[in-house]
Amino acid sequence: MCGFVGIVGGNGAAAEVHLALQALQHRGQDSAGIGTMTADGTEFAFRRGLGTVPQAITAAQLQGLTGPIAVGHVRYPTIGRGVLEDTQPFFYRVPGVVMAHNGNITNYKELQDDLRARSIHLMSQCDVEPVLCEFADQLMKQRSANHTTADVLAALKHIHDQVRGAYSIVAAMMVDGIPTLVVLRDPNGVRPGVIGRRADGAWVAASESVALDLFDIDDILEPGPGDAILLRAGQEAEVHTLRHEEGTPCVFEYIYFARPDAVMGGRSVYDLRFHLGRELASRIKEKGIQADVVIPVPDTSRPAATAMGEALSLPLREGFIKNRYSGRTFIMPDQITRKAALKLKLNTIPSEIEGRDVLLVDDSIVRGTTLGRVIGRLRRARVKSVHLAIHAPPVRNPCFYGIDMSTEDELFARRFSENLAELEVAAAEALGADSLTYLSVEGMDRAVQRKRCAACFDGHYPVPLTERDRSDIISDRLSN
Repeated sequence: MCGFVGIVGGNGAAAEVHLALQALQHRGQDSAGIGTMTADGTEFAFRRGLGTVPQAITAAQLQGLTGPIAVGHVRYPTIGRGVLEDTQPFFYRVPGVVMAHNGNITNYKELQDDLRARSIHLMSQCDVEPVLCEFADQLMKQRSANHTTADVLAALKHIHDQVRGAYSIVAAMMVDGIPTLVVLRDPNGVRPGVIGRRADGAWVAASESVALDLFDIDDILEPGPGDAILLRAGQEAEVHTLRHEEGTPCVFEYIYFARPDAVMGGRSVYDLRFHLGRELASRIKEKGIQADVVIPVPDTSRPAATAMGEALSLPLREGFIKNRYSGRTFIMPDQITRKAALKLKLNTIPSEIEGRDVLLVDDSIVRGTTLGRVIGRLRRARVKSVHLAIHAPPVRNPCFYGIDMSTEDELFARRFSENLAELEVAAAEALGADSLTYLSVEGMDRAVQRKRCAACFDGHYPVPLTERDRSDIISDRLSN
């Protein structure tokens, strides 16, 4: 999972991208980068670094990034490593394209082999690089310079034909002699993307609407599955549907990854999480679980916990104080780092929980290690009982589309029975909770109310995966 921002038009595009990337910091904290292009398309400049946006790119470094068009990226790696060589955006000199993406290219190794057969060699393990190379190679097959809209669309159609996986892409280049942002979404629309035009005519493209909010953009558009969009300052957006499948956006974006104030698919993420909580409250009632107080695990679960408190007529309290300067433990690279970060991240408020039956609400359980330690902290704070409520179904399957849900062996729910009731009893014991209640897939779908990719929950992968795709991705994860 990553985040991108592209801007064309106005002044100081790089500084504006730098600011917008900080609104997307929750989507990746391993590295960040910004690339720019001058108005005549003759000069390109880049700044990339490890860590958060302010750590990776300082204010002084921004001074060297000039031009009316800029592409930026924050990275959390799902293919490759968390090293500088894999930091986006990437640049291809022929014909001159800056590109970044969010998602996961499932046939990376296959693309790498095909490119090598044409004497095109990759310099990183980042999966956007082969996409960029394929795109540039197809452009040069159209003509050697002065590329047109028709050339770009032909190259993007080739990407849809050759590249498998889930992706939203933004690229900066000259098209028809004009600085242009090119936006492409995968045919299934698994990964999110939005565009919007500012009052001064500049266009902004980003992974989430929260990046556009910084520029007071109210009319936010979402590219459809398989759409290619060309954006030029002061002009209307050119929308081309190259290939369209039924949209299956990632449901885990709604459950965990996106900011609650984001809007995706025309739906408020906060509102959807609130409805997930209502559905989960129904299961708590059915099971007859009694509690004194509802406590969310900060921060993603707050909307669902609020809904559960209302539905169950229980007070909602803050049982934890979160260190605002600690990162998201889920997207940290290894278990040792996640364990250390949790100690820094959360402290209990004993006065709110001591001697009480606590209904502890969290968004999901992937590996189980974090929640086990959270429950241990509650026990040390002398709670009477802990009833764990998860506003997502059990994560039983790896994600191959851009979320690092590890291998099957690391997934907590796979240790137990496929029967939900039996799983909940065994899992509660393993975590040290008095009970555990998951949201069912059916309950999730009642809250979501649209087609979705929920392969991590139900095992149905909407984008085809070959055995080689699966093997290569799992091998990459085990080696990094």
